[in-house]
Amino acid sequence: MDTALQQMKDLVKKLNEAAKAYYQEDREIMDNREYDELYDRLEKMEKETGIVLADSPTVNVGYEAVDSLPKENHETPMLSLDKTKDREVLREFIGSHKTLLSWKMDGLTIVLTYDGGELEKAVTRGNGVVGEIITNNARVFRNIPLKIPFQGRLVLRGEAIISYSDFERINRSIEDVDAKYKNPRNLCSGSVRQLNNQVTASRNVYFYAFSLVSAPGEDMHNSREYQMEWLKKQGFDVVEYRIVTADTLDGAMDYFASAIEKNDFPSDGLVALYDDIAYGESLGTTAKFPRNSLAFKWADETRETTLREIEWSPSRTGLINPIAVFDPVELEGTTVSRASVHNVSIVKELELGIGDTIQVYKANMIIPQIAENLTRSGDLKIPDICPVCGKEARVIKENEVESLYCMNPDCVAKKIKAFTLFVSRDAMNIDGLSEATLEKFIARGFIHNFGDIFEIGKYRDEIVSMEGFGEKSFENLMDSLEKARETTPAKVIYSLGIANIGLANAKVICRHFGDDLDKIRRAGEEEISAIDGIGPVIARSLAEYFRNEENNRKLDHLLAHLHLHSEETAEEQSFAGMNFVITGSLEHFSNRSKAKALIESLGGKVTGSVTGKTSYLINNDKTSGSSKNKKAAELGIPVLSEEEFLKLAGRDPKESE
Repeated sequence: MDTALQQMKDLVKKLNEAAKAYYQEDREIMDNREYDELYDRLEKMEKETGIVLADSPTVNVGYEAVDSLPKENHETPMLSLDKTKDREVLREFIGSHKTLLSWKMDGLTIVLTYDGGELEKAVTRGNGVVGEIITNNARVFRNIPLKIPFQGRLVLRGEAIISYSDFERINRSIEDVDAKYKNPRNLCSGSVRQLNNQVTASRNVYFYAFSLVSAPGEDMHNSREYQMEWLKKQGFDVVEYRIVTADTLDGAMDYFASAIEKNDFPSDGLVALYDDIAYGESLGTTAKFPRNSLAFKWADETRETTLREIEWSPSRTGLINPIAVFDPVELEGTTVSRASVHNVSIVKELELGIGDTIQVYKANMIIPQIAENLTRSGDLKIPDICPVCGKEARVIKENEVESLYCMNPDCVAKKIKAFTLFVSRDAMNIDGLSEATLEKFIARGFIHNFGDIFEIGKYRDEIVSMEGFGEKSFENLMDSLEKARETTPAKVIYSLGIANIGLANAKVICRHFGDDLDKIRRAGEEEISAIDGIGPVIARSLAEYFRNEENNRKLDHLLAHLHLHSEETAEEQSFAGMNFVITGSLEHFSNRSKAKALIESLGGKVTGSVTGKTSYLINNDKTSGSSKNKKAAELGIPVLSEEEFLKLAGRDPKESE
């Protein structure tokens, strides 16, 4: 099986390279006959092995966008691992027990569920008890098998990662320095949790299995090693491991210590797991950790250097972050001269002062940090003015953490990011106002709040004379502003940039209040948090925003320029309280977004997975053996064809798209 699987991976790679060259680069690296022969061979091997890889050209994984990621409880809680940086502590833990020593990959832990040989569900670790369902995104990971030979119910865990080379490639494509990703783990987390899986597909996410949770009916010979080899035979890439005891630990440790310097994937240590399943499980758990495994964290490489400066960097929220600037040092193979200090509390805890001798390291071998201040002069002055606008900056203590904030609501640093959100596609959708253009308009005093954008025409003469902004650009901007005046209450709420409120939440809130902005502005936290899908954090953010008189004044100014219309009317809410899942190809709609928009306009919701809360599954192939059809049958959920759905919606199929 191992040989066959590797051959299939090689075939997939060759075929995909040939297709990319032909369709995207207008060049031919393989003639049609050879391509067809390889394709047929791959298709035959997929039937023989029962394995179909996610990026196989024999399957077409459709791209799908969702408004939000539904949450779900894990079947068994996912505990953290106890850890050590001492090799001798690790040796004592292992003792005479046969132990698997593997990479502790630094990405996002994912739980996969297969049923009937097909991928049914993918859920993030979340807080260990509740995770987010990301099945659509998992389907476009580079190496997850969509079909496997095992026909029972399989649950396994693994790590989703993005390689260093892909991390660097993606960062190179981002011009805005502040928008670049800090490390591969952050990029992976954002990629895995995308609402549009086409974005996930472009990021090259890989999955490495590290634990089999359950496979009822399959004899695993009481061995974790057997489980890992069995998972390989199902088509999974598993995390690299070595079998060790206390006596053979040093050789394996030396191998891993050498390999990490060359690896293209991020790892922050190793994991030791007893091979004997029954023995390991008999040990039970502490309140936090399982007793059958232990994480080993690499001892961080530290260097001494001299602190030369603290830069104070403002953000959109007004938070001013301290950045330490020090004499350059070599760490983990790269030169570093800057490190975030995060907040004022840490500045005080380290007793920082300019000229101090400090020790720096890379957290997880990636992020520069200050480990210790050897001098501790403590004479660093916390600024009381914002470095951008020159207005008052104040230290505010929240949850026992002190942070510096710019108190000026008109600070340019805050405004640029806020206006960028306001004009974005999902908000007011105003073309012609890039971040650079907004920065110029703010600097010249053209705009101070959102409503001012719609009055920008009075500066016509100055704007058309600006570099890179002529008559045509100005007219295009005026046209875009005119279109933007016609909008919905939900987009207005989202465009305000209220903390924790995305477009999907804004739609839910507006639907609850009948698109009445006055009711929303007067609503209390308790009433808002009672809305299905809206929790106390969002409720608090919304209520606090509208308790501010200045925010209400600015909103009134904005509303004077807008023509609001509801996305739905009361008599059309025939799908209120209903949840739909859409799968398979569509005939009457040009894409799923169109079908989704119709459902939402009638008060319904569209989710990605069939659950007990699903009202209808929409699938033109009602007799298919897909996992969604099977789940619907199991739960007694009706499956509708498109025509049946359109009739339910009160639409004539002949008049639909």
